[in-house]
Amino acid sequence: MSEIVQMERGHLSPAQARGAAPFGVTALQAPELVARAAALAVQLAALAGAHDSSGAPPAPQFALLHEADLLRLTIAKEAGGHGAGLATARAVVGAVAQGDPAVALILSMHYSMHAAIARSQQAGSGEWSAALATELIAASLQGPALLNAAQVEPELGSPSHGGLPATRARRVQGGWQLSGHKIYVTGGPLLAWISVLAVTDEDKPRLGSFVLPRGTPGSRLVETWDPMGMRATVSQDLLLEEAWVPDHHAVGLRPAADGLQREAHGIAWYFSLVASVYDGAARAARDWLADFLNHRRPSALGGASLASLPTVQEKFGEIEVLLQASDCLLDSHARAYDAGSAPDGLAAVAKHVAVENAVRAATLALELAGNHGLARRNPLERHLRNVLCSQIHSPPNNLIRSNAGRAGLQRR
Repeated sequence: MSEIVQMERGHLSPAQARGAAPFGVTALQAPELVARAAALAVQLAALAGAHDSSGAPPAPQFALLHEADLLRLTIAKEAGGHGAGLATARAVVGAVAQGDPAVALILSMHYSMHAAIARSQQAGSGEWSAALATELIAASLQGPALLNAAQVEPELGSPSHGGLPATRARRVQGGWQLSGHKIYVTGGPLLAWISVLAVTDEDKPRLGSFVLPRGTPGSRLVETWDPMGMRATVSQDLLLEEAWVPDHHAVGLRPAADGLQREAHGIAWYFSLVASVYDGAARAARDWLADFLNHRRPSALGGASLASLPTVQEKFGEIEVLLQASDCLLDSHARAYDAGSAPDGLAAVAKHVAVENAVRAATLALELAGNHGLARRNPLERHLRNVLCSQIHSPPNNLIRSNAGRAGLQRR
């Protein structure tokens, strides 16, 4: 069986066991929320260039998202949120990504974490304590109180590849003290809460997450983020030196000997939303290119635009086919997931296809734009840099292909 398929399998909530959607907005509400995100993307696009250049945290953008009432999208309805399922969350993230994919990536992590809280509460699993869930939700309803996880470490890399984190949680009176070094904490300076993956110091060590409030003594962010693209994600390092959290901030503690057990639904959300971020970035590249081709009128064409050339139309058509295929696959997977009928492995396939198509579409856009596509005054070069960052998210597409190939050969 494919490792990716195994990652997507897991315990079903009672609602999913019955084949029902775990939660979701009404048919009338979802389009309105997506339309709101699409309208906001115009404002985000106007801010994206400056934040890409400076690498400054996109705090004004999240103030806009809060004003648009989109930050509580995946909080359960009974807790005061919109109760959106994956299909709506994916559409909102994709729309935001067309304005600024860095903002969309931070947003996608926030959505995934609150969706996990909603699933835990609905299933009664106790994964997230009621006190912690109430605290996180209340803060998010009041303002941009963003939540994300810190899992990657300098020596470990991504825990998806196996191994245990070096970050330790030491038992103390009333709680835990966290010590360690995390890297690539997406949205770091904007986060109100960071869920830190760590191993306990108990006789029989356990592995789990510990939700750290921003500003906790003994914790500090270090400005190390200086990438080629997705610069405004401000994915900084987190240093922990006996940072204390209370008992009820521990989440999902299990025997460390079992290794990291990815929750099946979390994997589906992660694959879908990350893929939607880069699909949105590729669509922004497509949109800029369409405007460029329609307005660029070389003298050799006698006043006609580049868009009038059959060869250009065919190449632009390839971009359209790639993006339409990604949209169909991502949307089909998300809707099937919400209905409790998504086939094993489909989330990984959707992520693979969407990322490959996004990179290909952005590359084709550069080919058609020529030197103009590399000019810093034009946003296409930023879109291309952002799209290329899609290839670093774990698991990489070559691993997805290897697992799919191994599973296919074993079946035959």
